[in-house]
Amino acid sequence: MPSRRLRAMPGVVAACAVLLAGCWSAPRPAPEPAPLRPDWRAVTLPTPPGAPGRLLLRDAAACGGRWFVVGAVADAAGVTRPAAWSSPDAAAWTPLRLSARSGYGAENVLRAVGCRDGRLAAVGAKSGGVHGNPRVSTWRQLADGSVVEVPAEFEVFGGPDAVNVGRIAGGPQGWVIAGNRGTGAAAWSSVDAGEFRLVSGVPPLASDAAGRTWAADVAAGASGWVLVGSSRAPGRLDGDPAVWTSPDGLGWRREPLSGAGAPGDLQRVVRAGERLVAVGRRGDGVGAWIEGPGAAGAARAGWRPGGVLERAGGASAQVAGLAAVDGGLVAVVLSGAGGAAWFSTDGGGWSPVLAPAPLPVGADRSVAVAGAGDRVLLLVDGAGGAGVWSARMPGGPG
Repeated sequence: MPSRRLRAMPGVVAACAVLLAGCWSAPRPAPEPAPLRPDWRAVTLPTPPGAPGRLLLRDAAACGGRWFVVGAVADAAGVTRPAAWSSPDAAAWTPLRLSARSGYGAENVLRAVGCRDGRLAAVGAKSGGVHGNPRVSTWRQLADGSVVEVPAEFEVFGGPDAVNVGRIAGGPQGWVIAGNRGTGAAAWSSVDAGEFRLVSGVPPLASDAAGRTWAADVAAGASGWVLVGSSRAPGRLDGDPAVWTSPDGLGWRREPLSGAGAPGDLQRVVRAGERLVAVGRRGDGVGAWIEGPGAAGAARAGWRPGGVLERAGGASAQVAGLAAVDGGLVAVVLSGAGGAAWFSTDGGGWSPVLAPAPLPVGADRSVAVAGAGDRVLLLVDGAGGAGVWSARMPGGPG
């Protein structure tokens, strides 16, 4: 009998194993959040005075009860002239009167816009000269509502050290433009957008033995400015996300990022209530970083990783826009797989957002977002033409 029992044991164990296998399985991943469906409504931008042509839309901003869209008009021969529009409600739009002060300014395409106290400042460019390099101009809105080109010495934005002049932001301290020079990350600062002062080649903005720095975006924070981008160490193909802060746009310091293990960068940053949220590449995907108050009103917790928007496609991802609205943030990411919009209440969990039109990817394509109150404005300029939509944003995950 004992030997029969022992011989039966393997069969019993095998049967139990089969039963246990049928009763247990690996934990299932959390379901993907359902896409949000805003009530997108198309808006019409009237063609500015002058020769008719195709609208080239590049950027949008909102503040102080005003909305702005900037770009250009291209005539049948491809000649461009700068263009800008304003609206009190993101529904009814009026072209703004622009006055160029230079030959290149008269053909500028306005590609970045910032906003302060209900007035805009913008960065435009037109390729020209012997080498065909972009000739950069800045523009500012006057008290009468008109927008004028601001003359600047050539080497303020150009010259042999020029790399790029990027995004512009307005805040209580004035205006700052993010960009890059041959020395690495750079910034341009102005009190009133009337004259910008270049800050480059100085620690900790400048590239050094630790890495090549790159600035991608700028925003006004609670006590100054925040500049985001990346730093790439010698011999590496990828970089690490980087953040710099300044009380006045002139003196800058590098901010540590806790938990910055995966390579990547930061491409867009925005202030959302008491938080700053940045989005960029993280490892193989796209993720957020958050800076804000600690728990229960404690001191600010510093920069820390937020939620993941896309888990793949990070190597080619471009964060085309990031905007704050009441109750959350809206981001637009373009990658090889196409474009996608996302919503988050705080930079943690992100939900997909159904866009009103395909989000184009590639050269000569533009996508931008702006937000104010509970409304978001989406700008799309692709092969099928340019379009603008607005919507009130529903709630989403935190």
